[in-house]
Amino acid sequence: MRARVSEPIPIMRLDGIPMALQRPRCPRLLPALLLLLVASLPAFAGPPFQTDDPDPVPYRHFETYVFELSDGTHAGGTTVEFPAWEMNWGAIPNVQLHIVVPMATILPPSGPVNFGISDTELGIKYRFVKETKLRPEIGIFPFLELPTGDASRGLGVGRTWYRLPLWLQKSWGPWTTYGGGGAAVVHAPGYKSYGFAGWLLQRSITKKLILGTEIYGHGAEGAAATSTRSSTMADLGGYYTFHEGFQLLFAGGHSFVGQGETYTYLALYWTWGGGSKPKHAPSAFAALLPHG
Repeated sequence: MRARVSEPIPIMRLDGIPMALQRPRCPRLLPALLLLLVASLPAFAGPPFQTDDPDPVPYRHFETYVFELSDGTHAGGTTVEFPAWEMNWGAIPNVQLHIVVPMATILPPSGPVNFGISDTELGIKYRFVKETKLRPEIGIFPFLELPTGDASRGLGVGRTWYRLPLWLQKSWGPWTTYGGGGAAVVHAPGYKSYGFAGWLLQRSITKKLILGTEIYGHGAEGAAATSTRSSTMADLGGYYTFHEGFQLLFAGGHSFVGQGETYTYLALYWTWGGGSKPKHAPSAFAALLPHG
């Protein structure tokens, strides 16, 4: 998710003060390594959900998303990231490099609407335990957010901040479940570090359609953030496969505990690189996808 969110989630303003992204990130030991590895990229939740998975892009494969992502609260207004672009590359076995470059529209509760480039997200997904019949796969997906946006206009936090999550995944038949959590490390005026966690269950409905639902929660992000208080959300979404390697991703939801918060995500997704298959299809469902 970018994301997201994954996921990220977007930046907002409260009475003209820059707002935090809801996509949390990782500790200070990682930035140099992240920058070194991502520098080898050829040119950016897992999407469309805010909960992510530990499954990296296969070795020498690529995937890219063109997406819209929005997040809003009554007090903080709404940010819409569109157009936004994510790119992932299977650089070495079990390792995925990741970059998100978003344009954002800031819709505060009052004051001017702002549009421009927001903070750039860099990350590495590393799967260190592979799935077996009885054992889930396990991985980490640390991020950093570089302050490429204009924080004075609400387009970013103004300082680099980080997330370090741990994710698990297990599949059986047409079902897949994954989840985990971690902590965001945010050192910027008006913000504070916080924890987050999520879990998702999805099922293949037809040869082309997968649907899922998640519960995702995060702590209070600080007085300058979109989510000044903690929030727990329920989201519904899925993936529609037009043909192998090309999908439509969609999700949306609202909080049911804590601060009122609304999330949406819509994307077109491509993957390629030597007979690749849509990454988000569960392993059992992938065998049913059309080939050729």
